[in-house]
Amino acid sequence: MPYVVTRSCCADASCVLACPVNCIHPAPGEPGFATAEMLYVDPRTCVDCGACTSACPVDALKPHTALGDAELPFLQLNADYYKTNPHDDRTPMYVVPRQRTLPAGELKVAVVGAGPAGLFAADELLRHPGVSVTVHDRLPTPYGLARAGVAPDHQDTKQVTRLFRTIESQPGFSYRLGVEIGTDLTHTDLLREHHAVIYAVGAATDKRLGIEGEDLPGSVSATDFVAWYNGHPDRAHDDHRLDTERAVVIGNGNVALDVARILTADPDTLARTDISDRALAALRTSKIREVVLLGRRGPAQAAFTVPELLALSALKDVDVTVEGWPEGLDADASDASEASDVNASDASEASDANEKTRLLAGLAARTPSEGRRRIVLRFLAAPARLSGDSRVEALEITPTTLHTDEDGTVRAVASGDTETLETGLVLRSVGYRARPVPGLPFDAATATVPHEAGRVEPGVYVAGWIKRGPTGFIGTNKTCAHETVESLLDDFAHGRLTRPVSAVDVAPHALGLKDWHAIDQAERAEGEAQGRPRVKFTDTESLHRAAKNTPAVTA
Repeated sequence: MPYVVTRSCCADASCVLACPVNCIHPAPGEPGFATAEMLYVDPRTCVDCGACTSACPVDALKPHTALGDAELPFLQLNADYYKTNPHDDRTPMYVVPRQRTLPAGELKVAVVGAGPAGLFAADELLRHPGVSVTVHDRLPTPYGLARAGVAPDHQDTKQVTRLFRTIESQPGFSYRLGVEIGTDLTHTDLLREHHAVIYAVGAATDKRLGIEGEDLPGSVSATDFVAWYNGHPDRAHDDHRLDTERAVVIGNGNVALDVARILTADPDTLARTDISDRALAALRTSKIREVVLLGRRGPAQAAFTVPELLALSALKDVDVTVEGWPEGLDADASDASEASDVNASDASEASDANEKTRLLAGLAARTPSEGRRRIVLRFLAAPARLSGDSRVEALEITPTTLHTDEDGTVRAVASGDTETLETGLVLRSVGYRARPVPGLPFDAATATVPHEAGRVEPGVYVAGWIKRGPTGFIGTNKTCAHETVESLLDDFAHGRLTRPVSAVDVAPHALGLKDWHAIDQAERAEGEAQGRPRVKFTDTESLHRAAKNTPAVTA
């Protein structure tokens, strides 16, 4: 009875370490780990011990006999991975990095950013005796996109926060929340009281479309929309008019799928999640019946992952259809990854593309049901212009054709006459983009800070999306943080770091670990009273009141 990874897991590799027979891959250090959509259990070598289920922070592993109807496709998905990525030639089981013997005296490190990248960096540092870490964040709450980016109907993925709470409990860990670097404290302040600073500030803005009408009301970044329904203090009190029958999402990554699911979900189901109350009220009166996801390229190049597509296709009360199928595309085309000169990473990506194509072909063959809300995955179409008098009323789109460059890059080239889609809501979801960090170099082309293995210079380091760009999954940050921390520890061992000289005055509104625990407890208590995992406090005043155990007002 093999165990099965049942969704796009956090990929933090805890299960890899727990498995006694090395049957979960790809593991850290193996080809494809950094780009894998999920981890996979080899059914041929799984011994049914269940150790992986105890290690998994998001409950993504189940015995195959416990799979629900919507999870059954994952049984074959796990097995198929090993057809293109044979297990026999893989490296030995992932081993926990050894503890370092650090020079005498305590190593003090400041981490800027309390999302997954920052917390994994803190965890890597605290594995070594004599290290203390202070994690800073401009928000009064930690966890970054794990709190304010994961869709509310993915409560299982949000369980990764249990792992973060374990990291917080380690000796030497502390928070400074509600503190903005550059305003409340400077980079110089951090270096004055720490040996080193790790910036794990993520990618807080979105990419632009660069088309006419993009700034009309009703044209919204998916980044802001996700923050709205997740109760992020910056966006929780926005207003989004959902009085249109059709919404269009430009882009087809996992975030685009999240937005489409939330816009078409049963509000009574969402009411059992931690969705923002303000967003839930708006969705209860929404008139949206159709959400179109627009992709410039074809099905094989879609940016969403196979696990997320499987979850979308399993929706029971929403039709999912496909438009813009490339002429001549064979959904059952042979896997090019079988060629002997294709490496493991490329083979995995080719296998993912083939699986997407197969699944999308099945969706394209479905017949929509009368009266249901629906999600349309439309390919080979590019946005050309937004129009409307005082707000968005229509989106003009242009058909595209695919061209393959000499280096193998598949490009979409506009061709043909434009078509007009009537819509009052357009959400751009074409990727995140990081902002420059004051005092650090910045590569505007990649929107990252130039570095070498996470080292900007001795004493200054980067981790997460500001380091590598907006790629990977929650667990990808663990490997990324490990590399950065190794560079930092090397610099400390070789005497390259400057010793702290003094403490700094902290802003009086700064919140610590106990304050965050008080907020967490208060939100959970509110949630328990309503049959929800938590009810978020969505403004700074309420969060600070909850931190001090005074009555808070939810919004």
